[in-house]
Amino acid sequence: MKRTLFNEEHLMFRETVRRFVEKEVTPYHEQWEKEGIVPRELWRKAGDLGFLATAVPETYGGLGLTDFCYNVILTEELTRAGASGVGFGLHNDIVLPYILAYGTEAQKQRWLPQMITGETITAIAMSEPNAGSDLAGIQTTAVRQGDYYRLHGQKTFITNGINSDLVIVVVKTDPTAGHSGVSLLVVERGMEGFTRGRNLEKIGLKAQDTAELFFSNVNVPVENLLGSEGQGFYQLMFQLPQERLSIAVIAAAACETVLEMTISYCHEREAFGRPIGKFQNTRFKLAEMKTEVEIARVFVDRCIEELNAGNLTAAEAAMAKWWTTELQKKVVDECLQLHGGYGYMMEYPIAKAYLDTRVQTIYGGTTEIMKEIIGRSLGF
Repeated sequence: MKRTLFNEEHLMFRETVRRFVEKEVTPYHEQWEKEGIVPRELWRKAGDLGFLATAVPETYGGLGLTDFCYNVILTEELTRAGASGVGFGLHNDIVLPYILAYGTEAQKQRWLPQMITGETITAIAMSEPNAGSDLAGIQTTAVRQGDYYRLHGQKTFITNGINSDLVIVVVKTDPTAGHSGVSLLVVERGMEGFTRGRNLEKIGLKAQDTAELFFSNVNVPVENLLGSEGQGFYQLMFQLPQERLSIAVIAAAACETVLEMTISYCHEREAFGRPIGKFQNTRFKLAEMKTEVEIARVFVDRCIEELNAGNLTAAEAAMAKWWTTELQKKVVDECLQLHGGYGYMMEYPIAKAYLDTRVQTIYGGTTEIMKEIIGRSLGF
């Protein structure tokens, strides 16, 4: 089914991104997986081509491309190349909107230009060892003392955690106020008392640096508060739908990519003297997946249109996130099965896809949390 999201400018942008990925990412990604991190130089190269923080207004040196389709194109091309370690999506789709929406003029002038060039890499720190989806249960505190907040606590599972220069940290500025006591503080590389722990070893996304972060009485200037004190929870709830849609974009593209490679494999691989695609069971499995993937694509594209129009709801984003990521898990598993023993070998891309897929139903809010959001939207 033909997609209707993209115009000629989008297609030109996609071609530029594809050439960049083919030249600067694909030949090196396997090595980055062994090293557990993507080099900072890649970020600067992406910045030179205008791939980073594309939504930043021209006033701050950006392209002013508020059309989310440009973000989608970058994510899709990286996903189709299996480049799961490149953290541009977090930088563009998740962190940048907080700076644009809640940053002061001084903060924007200070941070945005280098976010565009790739000199400044960003992250957001929500999860803690004892608080994942329950943001009201976080224990990291920031107590105001004059012109500073005294920040103390720790975060974990932080994407871009090693490379990041700016980290939006979700903190409790009033531990007694529940949701109304949550605030967002921007912590910068080099602040005394801010340290990074391990680059965590994961079952997938091997090239993506995912770290523990520690804050031992870090003095964070009051001017690094993002928005108003006590508004952090509400800021997060307003921005999370785009994050969840971004994850759904990955899921839809991954489903398409894995299915395409499996169809090709089923044409080439023979058993009992004929291609395995000739067996009815194989055709039925492929037919089921093709149908479900097409349905997912249509819904995700519709959500992208709604986001661009400013109409995407939290419940719709939750639907997109849980449905597509659960579908991704199912499709990748069934495609691996159709590869037989070769699917279990890391030299085949389906094996890497299997490992990379598993986290999709967890981060950005688990499937169970997505269903809870949808359920509450029904009045329960």
